[in-house]
Amino acid sequence: MSDNDKITVTRTIDASADALFDVLGNPRRHPELDGSGFIRGVGEQADRLQQVGDLFTMEMSGDHMGGDYKTDNRVTGLVPNKLIAWKTAPAGTEPPGWEWVWELDPLGPDRTEVSLTYDWSQVSDPDLLAKIKFPLVPQEALEDSLAKLAATAA
Repeated sequence: MSDNDKITVTRTIDASADALFDVLGNPRRHPELDGSGFIRGVGEQADRLQQVGDLFTMEMSGDHMGGDYKTDNRVTGLVPNKLIAWKTAPAGTEPPGWEWVWELDPLGPDRTEVSLTYDWSQVSDPDLLAKIKFPLVPQEALEDSLAKLAATAA
């Protein structure tokens, strides 16, 4: 599903919410899940996510940023086996308004409906909006991330 300021994709995965949350809560696993092709590796801070406010960094690359760059990712939501969300910003800056939200809905002990939302509705900086055409990450890349998460659970 897509509207003007966010994209949400959903997939049922044959794995427990606990197992999927374990993968999503470990930033060192995020390069395996990247459907965008931007993530190159983990940064200095990549500890398991424990609570809202945790920070993890990623090493990235993309033409939209002129090549290699790092991001700071601040956890904005965390409910074990249900939700992990974070806002992304170029390292050392405040988040400019986009957020990634993973929601897990257990359908049984070994099946989970997973939704991934890329939400840029809070981006308001006119210079950033002029520089980056949203969505920077297309729906197909989000669907690929869900497929990669399913593969980690297989």
